Amino acid sequence: MSTFDNPFDPDRRLRAGGCSCGQHVSEAEHEHAASALRCEPAPSEDKRYEGVVASAVMRAMFPRDAARRAFLKSVGASTALAAISQFFPLQTATEVFAQGGAPEKKDLKVGFIPITCATPIIMAAPLGFYSKHGLNVEVVKTAGWAVIRDKTINKEYDAAHMLAPMPIAISLGLGANAIPFTVPAIENINGQGITLAMKHKDKRDPKDWKGMKFAIPFDYSMHNYLLRYYLAEHGLDPDTDVQLRSVPPPEMVANLRADNIDGFLAPDNICQRAIYDGVGFMHILSKEIWDGHPCCSFAASKEFITSSPNSFAALTRAIVDATAYASKAENRKQIAEAIAPANYINAPVTVLEQVLTGTYADGLGGVKTDAKRVDFDPFPWQSFAVWMLTQMKRWGQIKGDVDYKAVAEQVYLATDTGKVMKEMGLTPPTTSYKSFAVMGKTFDPAKPDDYLASFKIRKAS
Repeated sequence: MSTFDNPFDPDRRLRAGGCSCGQHVSEAEHEHAASALRCEPAPSEDKRYEGVVASAVMRAMFPRDAARRAFLKSVGASTALAAISQFFPLQTATEVFAQGGAPEKKDLKVGFIPITCATPIIMAAPLGFYSKHGLNVEVVKTAGWAVIRDKTINKEYDAAHMLAPMPIAISLGLGANAIPFTVPAIENINGQGITLAMKHKDKRDPKDWKGMKFAIPFDYSMHNYLLRYYLAEHGLDPDTDVQLRSVPPPEMVANLRADNIDGFLAPDNICQRAIYDGVGFMHILSKEIWDGHPCCSFAASKEFITSSPNSFAALTRAIVDATAYASKAENRKQIAEAIAPANYINAPVTVLEQVLTGTYADGLGGVKTDAKRVDFDPFPWQSFAVWMLTQMKRWGQIKGDVDYKAVAEQVYLATDTGKVMKEMGLTPPTTSYKSFAVMGKTFDPAKPDDYLASFKIRKAS
């Protein structure tokens, strides 16, 4: 993600397109040189907003980026800034821009499940991101996904931490009345794992799992779809060869300890807690199934967005701010301490640190390191929603024809989020659809039915 382009740097591109850091003509070229070129965030929020306003002014003055670069190289950044400031009040414009519209409703309740996926929603409270945007937000710990769905639908919560497929399911009327819901931000990417009971440490081949019982947090979850995908790729039918049970994440470790289940595909910190308690080991991280997959989302009803647009915008700004903060490795230990207390996740700091820093015990005597074990990127790719719809159809949750694109674009607010990100000085992707690979199989969001038809094990008719 290109976070804060400096408009006075003649070596950076300001135009749409190109790579995420602004220094290459394409993302492919950027990735080729990724190890040496990483975007650096602005040193402060004020600098971020200042950069946004300055970028807008520079774009207006120099429609052709080559002209801007030539100008800066000839006079230097300091001279250019001084010249522009003489006739345009950059500082005043920055202050006005940062304030935004007044929230219609300042006192808000946001529900969350106590797992590390909720990190941006939770940490935005103790670290002051909500108050910074003029909101008094009470984050409310909630027992399970069905409860959080019902409380949000009943308007006890203004917005909520939800599993990424849940707003799609609610909008389609799956498991509840159809109510238009939206996803302005993805909470986290990666951050899950398959954990097995210690008695199965010699059963690392999924073909040996026939007859085993696995927990997932909810039917409409990435955990359900990723575990089903993984099992099916190894020749097991998840509906006949194993048992899948919906278990609230906070109850999973106790069920593993009590031998009620053989394993789970669960969110962290649940996987690491099982290892900490000595009752399970990490079979694989979920990123080994799909690196970069979404897990949880920040969701709100369309009615809330319509009735309180400024509150919604302020809330989204706070979440995007918190997500940007959480994405930085150097902040992870502070975050672990901030979200560990009983009113938030209620977990040992060392467990949360292992998850968030990516250096962790695997439960089999080894220590592994993966800085991307969990990551944070708020952009709600609509191609993620299309993939989830293919899996809902694959496993019989929805039947008949599906207008994938229409549903994805109704629920995943990529355009709105991109606008907010631009206002905040971030650089969102220039498209909301992208291809990706799940266990080596490429998903083309333009051909969802072809993708669906390619699976031998499925329920879809």
